[in-house]
Formats: sequence, structure tokens, C-alpha cells
Amino acid sequence: MATGHTSQNSTTNMHLPGDVLEGTYTTMRRIWRFDDYNHQLFEEGLVKGTAHSYVGQEAIAAAVGANLREDDFMASNHRGHGHCIAKGADISLMIAELMGRESGYCGGLGGSMHIADMNLNILGANGIVGAAMPLSTGAGLAAKLQGKGQVVVAFFGDGGSNQGVFHEPMNLASVWKLPVLFICENNQYALSTSYRQTTSVDQVARRVAGYEVPGVTIDGNNAVEVYLTVQEAVERARAGDGPTLIEAMTYRWGQHSMRANLRDPRPEKEYNDWVKRRDPVKRIEKTISSEKAVPPKRMKEIAANIESELESAIEFGKKGEEPTVEEMVAAVYSPHEAHQEPGTEGVSRELAFTEALNEAMRQEMASDDSVFLMGEDVGAPWAAFFRSRKA
Repeated sequence: MATGHTSQNSTTNMHLPGDVLEGTYTTMRRIWRFDDYNHQLFEEGLVKGTAHSYVGQEAIAAAVGANLREDDFMASNHRGHGHCIAKGADISLMIAELMGRESGYCGGLGGSMHIADMNLNILGANGIVGAAMPLSTGAGLAAKLQGKGQVVVAFFGDGGSNQGVFHEPMNLASVWKLPVLFICENNQYALSTSYRQTTSVDQVARRVAGYEVPGVTIDGNNAVEVYLTVQEAVERARAGDGPTLIEAMTYRWGQHSMRANLRDPRPEKEYNDWVKRRDPVKRIEKTISSEKAVPPKRMKEIAANIESELESAIEFGKKGEEPTVEEMVAAVYSPHEAHQEPGTEGVSRELAFTEALNEAMRQEMASDDSVFLMGEDVGAPWAAFFRSRKA
């Protein structure tokens, strides 16, 4: 996989087994229909706060998820419903969270942009642009140290690639050869600003050449191409060969968020081209049909089952109670519990702040093997803080 490479593959020379096509399609349809229902619930005033629809980008999350093990990690962004569903999140708990109910993933306190499930190693959706990258780098270090062959996926957008937080994780992941997949979902716009106006390169994937990280730009609306590209990157990561950046070109069908009150700046011709000619769901349906990979009867069953799942999830959400004010306050302000600090009883001495900090860290590391300290110059045997040449 070459850095800055644009994939030249086409559906004519790429094939997936029937069960993989069926599974990927099922996930894509579930994501699509979830956010369609989500938008309807928002219009009815049942979704608290705002939400960001993933419709139009379904192929990316579904194909990535199809390559992951249950114990692999994933960190999402503000447009994270598809990511969570592709990693196996419970749609009933997701709907309940969107409705602000106690039965939701975060007790109804986080909403759309904070869905997480540590049992599935979903490190959470995140309202901070680009935040999945440093989170995933940390998780990647943990995965490498544990040696279980896990990989970590960081989802971010073209806007996130212009944040400073893009570069430090990329450098560290490369230096330490961490098993991280950086998935840039380039949906052309950061809120209302085209990436062409704010990005100095025509491909985000070209940026990682400076870190010696393989980067590739692909058609993010082609589920087969996404699957095969991610499969290669996952194999590299599990083999200990380090990170990969995959820039998946795609397009969101809706505005930035469901609460958007801005004029949609996207040209009508551009919009129609992506929506009418490059619909990822219709494209995988065409592939399945042409390859006779899934019987038509089974396709109808999949659609009906998903509708039933979502209707049940909505009923589950509506039955949930909203959190009380006391529960909301407790989630923000943790009660202080008095406790005896280690090693302080009967001790009367003065320490400089740095001395106290060092001693406390040594005590913690001595008592807990899972605690370690890392950073520049940590443990370096500095004999002098200032040196100069002789006059």
C-alpha cells in the first residue's frame, strides 16, 4: 500500500464472499434506516439535543466493522451512529440515549455524540473534532503492550485532518508501530466549508508521507473497495507493521446536523451527482444482484427484520424514564470521599512540589504494575540543566 496512492480498483475486479456481502449490506441498511428513524424522532421532538446523520456514508462504517474482531477497539466522532452500529452496539440502547432516557447507553446524559460501550471496546463518540485520533493512539499502545493482536480504529473527518491533533498521534503511531487504522471520512465539508478551501493538498492521504505511514485514497461509497482496503490495513496492523491512513471519499446526504439552521452551501449539481449516482446502498445492492450473492427473498427478509428491530427499539426508548435532576448533578459533580493518603500518617516534612509529585508517582508505580509513566525526558539521566561551550 503506497503512501498517497489513489486506489485504481473497480467493482469489476473485486469480489467478496456472499456471506460477507450479506453481512455488510445488512449493517449498511441498519445504519441507513436507524438514522432515517432518528431524523423522524428528532422532528417529533423526541431526540434531545442534536444529532448528525450518517446517511450517505454507510459503506465505510459497515465495511470497517466487518473486518474487526469483537475485542478490537474503535473511537468515533460526532457523526458516530454508523460506527457504533457497525461495531455491534445495541440499537435499543442507542435510541434510548438519543431520547435522553435512563435506559440509554449513558443513562440519557450524553446523547448522540457520547455513545460508548466498553464491553464492545467502543471508546465512544466524541464532540471534539479529531479527538478519536489521540484516544486511538493510546488504545493502540495498550493493545501492543498486551500483545493480543488487537487493532484500533480512529474515525475522523476532513475537518479533523486540519487539526493539530492529527499530527502528533500519526507521528507516535508510526514511531511505535502501533496497530491503529486512521479512517478519514472525507465527506467534502467541515460543517459548511469545503475541504478544498482549507486543505493544502488534494488528498489527505498524502499528508502521512512525512511520518512514513502508508496512506491511500479510496471510493468510500464502494463497500467492496472499502472492505478490501481495510482488510489489508488490518492484516498489517495485526502483523506488527504499524498504522495505516485510509481516506474514504464520501458525501453526507443531510446538512451538518439535524438542528442545522444554515443555508446548505453545497452546489445542487454536486449534491445530485453524489446522491443519485453514487448511493452506497444501491451500489452494494447492484453488486449483490449481479453476482447473485444473496437470494431476493433473503434481501426482503433482511429489510423486514431491520424495520422490526427499529420499531422495537423505539418502543423501548419511549418506555424509559428521564434521569432526575439529582442524577444529572451527581454525574457532573462527583461526591468527595475522605480517605487516608498513602505514606502520610505520622510524617512531618516539607517537600518541593516536584519532589512530592515524583515520590507520589513512585509509590503508585510500586504498588500497581499497571501504572507507568511516559513522556519526553522521563528517566533521562540529566546531570546538568545548563551547559555551554568554554569561552
